[in-house]
Amino acid sequence: MRLQEKLDAFTDKLIGSGKFPAAVLEILHRSTEELIATGQAGRALKAGDTAPDFTLPDPDGKAVSSRQLLAKGPLVVTFYRGVWCPYCNLDLQALEETRSEIEARGASLVAISMQTAPNSRKSERDNNLGFPILTDFKGELAEKFGLRWQLSEEMVNFYKNMASIDLSKVNGEESWTLPMPARYVIGRDGVIAYAEVNPDYTKRPDPSDLFPVLDSLASARAGA
Repeated sequence: MRLQEKLDAFTDKLIGSGKFPAAVLEILHRSTEELIATGQAGRALKAGDTAPDFTLPDPDGKAVSSRQLLAKGPLVVTFYRGVWCPYCNLDLQALEETRSEIEARGASLVAISMQTAPNSRKSERDNNLGFPILTDFKGELAEKFGLRWQLSEEMVNFYKNMASIDLSKVNGEESWTLPMPARYVIGRDGVIAYAEVNPDYTKRPDPSDLFPVLDSLASARAGA
């Protein structure tokens, strides 16, 4: 089953459970529609752009450098909203299922999240990940990629009072911002070879979409 089919099945199950009344669904839909209307996704970094260098800590505090990873091969980066997001966790699980195929193509895989290290350790543990979730404190790297957005007052109230999710505690800071879900493939030259950014967190590309891109990068390098 492709990732989007799993996400759609989860959405149907969630709606069918009756835990989310129409008023709650309307808040979520309105937030997504407002983010789409800003056009921010279209302004985020895309294929052909140069990716910003980064050095971020993994959950154990070890510094992970994009330059060091790119010295070995292409880099697959996925921006992760947090441990509290079931859609993001399904996304991570799907990437883990294909990690061996990604690595067999010479690429490294990392997730990037604004959440604190203990929450990332929980995410890695709960989703049985073999790749790290790096901490992007205050979303500074997400901002450079053009992904960070400000939650509306309505969404802040929803998370705090209806969903019992306090992002100021999850992320360890008070900005109440999030990255749009995004997946990138960065070539060894630092140029983005693939970009998928979607302001609708319920929509995600299948990890298998990465394979032709990674194969193309490998072929180009072999022919160089």
